Amino acid sequence: MTAWAWLIPALSIALLIGAATVGVGSVLAILCAAGLIGAVIAAVHHAEVVAHRVGEPFGTLVLAVAVTVIEASLILSMMFAGGADAAVIPRDTIYAAIMLICNGVVGTCIVVGGLAHHEQTFRVEGSSAGLAALMALASLSLVLPSFTTTASVGTYSTSQLWFAAVTSAVLWAVFVFVQTVRHRDYFLPVEGSSSGEHAAPPTAREAWLSFGLLLVCLVAVVGLAKMLSPSIERALIAAGAPNAVLGIVIAMLVLLPETWAAVRAARANRLQTSMNLAIGSALACIGLTIPVVALAAIAFGFPLVLGLEPKDLVLLAATFLISAVTLGSGRTHIMQGAVHLVLFAVFLFLAFVP
Repeated sequence: MTAWAWLIPALSIALLIGAATVGVGSVLAILCAAGLIGAVIAAVHHAEVVAHRVGEPFGTLVLAVAVTVIEASLILSMMFAGGADAAVIPRDTIYAAIMLICNGVVGTCIVVGGLAHHEQTFRVEGSSAGLAALMALASLSLVLPSFTTTASVGTYSTSQLWFAAVTSAVLWAVFVFVQTVRHRDYFLPVEGSSSGEHAAPPTAREAWLSFGLLLVCLVAVVGLAKMLSPSIERALIAAGAPNAVLGIVIAMLVLLPETWAAVRAARANRLQTSMNLAIGSALACIGLTIPVVALAAIAFGFPLVLGLEPKDLVLLAATFLISAVTLGSGRTHIMQGAVHLVLFAVFLFLAFVP
């Protein structure tokens, strides 16, 4: 293992400890931002080492689950901190993550891969199954609360929260079973789509070491992001940005490792890996986060608003419709990526100018 692969995680954790001890000043904020970027790069490296050892689709699942667990922890910490906006932070973050993944990440991967290889292929069977599960989970978690009548608009009653938590976890677990056991071949790269032979797989010791360092990097990413959040909030207030923009910033920071890994895979003509990361991350984002957030809201009596506003419902519906077209043929080119990126630009613009 090269020196930077363990040195960067160590320095990032040291910066996190220093920021938590003395506070984040202007100089330390710059260092923390640099440490955050370094931790993202190191996280992708270690995730790729683990993925090379265990193979697809287990490798992409490791990164998706690790990032999502820490994302849920970050959301919970903000809910415990309270504040006027705590009730909508889970909704805004999950919705932003879906839009970022389904439009920003998928669009960027398709454009980058299309520019490098003209046309790329992936397996429709796995991607369509994942998209169907994602549409069902998003409808249950973010759409239905705006239309149910037992509780106030945008919220679920306690029994409805229990139902949403259980069904979300079950559906995600079934998808993981299909992805890793029953129909694993649906998520393997199309024959001939790889850019070439890989190096020899790492040893078990190297893989376990990289897995441990991956967790360290992810903790550093989320911890440094949380330390930088007051500075980010002040910048958003100074810019007059709406409160929903905070959820976008959180999602972007937490999903940086997966985004980087997915784009690199597309550039290397491994679009199947990019799709596994994107769809798997979006599913884990809902399937793991909603049960945790719902149980916390029930146990501690937190207010929780999940239902999206009408504008966001339209964008979510358009995203799923366009995604169904993109994932329907198993082949991609830059036009499809451009459509997703334009839709992502619309999402960002309307977040600042609602």
